[in-house]
Amino acid sequence: MVEGATFEAMSFRDANARRAERERRRRAQARRRRTAAGSLLLVIAAIAGVAIASTGGGKGSAHETQAGRGSVRRAANGGVQTVSGRSATTSTPQGTGTPGNATVPILMYHVINPPPAGAPYPGLYVPASEFAAQMEALKAAGWHAVTMNQLRANWTRGVPLGAGKPIVITFDNGYTSQYTNALPVLRRLGWVGVENIQLLGLPPAEGGLTDSQVRGLISAGWELDTQGMTHADLVTLDSAGLQYQITHARALLRSRFGVPVNWFCYPSGHYDPTVIAAVRAAGFVGSTTVIPGWASRTEDAYRLPRLRVLGGTSPAALLSQISASEGASAPPSSYGTTA
Repeated sequence: MVEGATFEAMSFRDANARRAERERRRRAQARRRRTAAGSLLLVIAAIAGVAIASTGGGKGSAHETQAGRGSVRRAANGGVQTVSGRSATTSTPQGTGTPGNATVPILMYHVINPPPAGAPYPGLYVPASEFAAQMEALKAAGWHAVTMNQLRANWTRGVPLGAGKPIVITFDNGYTSQYTNALPVLRRLGWVGVENIQLLGLPPAEGGLTDSQVRGLISAGWELDTQGMTHADLVTLDSAGLQYQITHARALLRSRFGVPVNWFCYPSGHYDPTVIAAVRAAGFVGSTTVIPGWASRTEDAYRLPRLRVLGGTSPAALLSQISASEGASAPPSSYGTTA
């Protein structure tokens, strides 16, 4: 009995061993099949990825690929800016590489409010309603606002300035009314302005832009440039004074607001060759005067003309002023000197 039992037990163990070996082989084959199927899927996915990349992402555009497939709008600088998605980017229009020949009037505004009683220069005050009517008239006549940097991009690289007639709208000194009254008008038209800010010295009654308001202008697409620190008469200053008014002002604004500040605006329009040299040495690409005329690439970039818009100017009178100033003589080599 013991010998028979031992044989049966051995046979049972052999049968179990054979079944276990068959199960092991079955599982190994299943693993190999799963591995092969997974490899095939990876190959298919890689081929599909190459095909999508080579066709620009299927239905998505190049802008969607660069900006996480965000929605797209036209940026203030004429480029395309994504306004949703994870990594918004802005593309700037590319020029032809050949310098452009845009000839553009540059308007000059100060306070966008009625003049208070006893104002020493009431002509520098343009009421908000009057300013709005002027801007509407410009638009109806085919004009559209651009910045000084956009104008330079045309002059240096042939970047187009858009359909219609370009015009630059500048605001001197940095009065609060330029933010509260001018910004809404230009925003409604889809236009931008140029702020020639004065950092110190505005009379308290006339107010000055806060840092928050300056950032609001920049966010709205405005360009930030400067008249210097205190609206000093530059032709009367020594080298240290010019350094403070010009070089220091630019460095301060660039640090505070993170924008280029490429253009200088002469306080009261006064300049001479020494002042121009200081402006150039500070890194400005050009500057504007108070001499009437239209700005063009062929003129000295550090003596560009502007048109002062005074209070009481009707829309029709403004259009006539712009037209009459075309072809005016270039600004002189010096203006406002004490000699």
